[in-house]
Amino acid sequence: MYENIFRLDGKVAVLPGGAGGIGSALARGLAEYGADVVVAGRSAERAESVAASLASTGRRTAGLVADVTDPESVEGLMARVMEQFGRIDVLVNCAGTNVEAPAQDFPLAEWRKVMELNVTGTFLTCQAAGRIMIAQKSGSIINLSSVRGQLAIRRGYAAYTPSKAAVNNLTRQLATEWAQYGVRVNAIAPTFIETPLVAPMLANPEFRRSLTERIPLGRVGVPADVVGATIFFASPASSFVTGHVLLVDGGVTATQ
Repeated sequence: MYENIFRLDGKVAVLPGGAGGIGSALARGLAEYGADVVVAGRSAERAESVAASLASTGRRTAGLVADVTDPESVEGLMARVMEQFGRIDVLVNCAGTNVEAPAQDFPLAEWRKVMELNVTGTFLTCQAAGRIMIAQKSGSIINLSSVRGQLAIRRGYAAYTPSKAAVNNLTRQLATEWAQYGVRVNAIAPTFIETPLVAPMLANPEFRRSLTERIPLGRVGVPADVVGATIFFASPASSFVTGHVLLVDGGVTATQ
């Protein structure tokens, strides 16, 4: 009875921010486990490129343009997905950003930028996809959070850490409200993940060493580390799991 517990055949997954380093790995993982995949982002070229790279999986794919901070853009994205695919079973919110500055000097414009993308963007996509899933009486929403949603850090993350804490509590709130409709909402909270965006930082041997010394498993995370958690939350394997924030952190939070 457990042979296909992680399979996603017949499901449609939408990934706002899915063209990034983590998002593109999640898109491939979902497709390889049987889902049709829609990659969305501000850059049509990048979204279409990631979607095209999944052709070998044999799944239907699409790369669409969307700005998750714009309600009309988000509604338009979900409408296009419904037109092309007929349903939305999985939403994976991959879009996010960070700006570093000392808290006492943190520019208000940068604060708003981080909150708008990380919190408002997550809410808008959850809301738009949630309406569709509620009508279907089924669906799984997966928000990408961070260990920094529950752990502070000494350098200037004055906007990032509270934004991810908000994502965690938004996840729990929506899970509580939408459980009655068969819609599950969970979050994944990774530690530092090695992507092209952070490659310059990891190129510094001292920084990499100090980072790995704080991680009990002794290495930096890679995008593939987040794939398993995503497949779990998207699939029937987690049918009785909702409102959970899963730490994918090599044991970092266990030491705090």
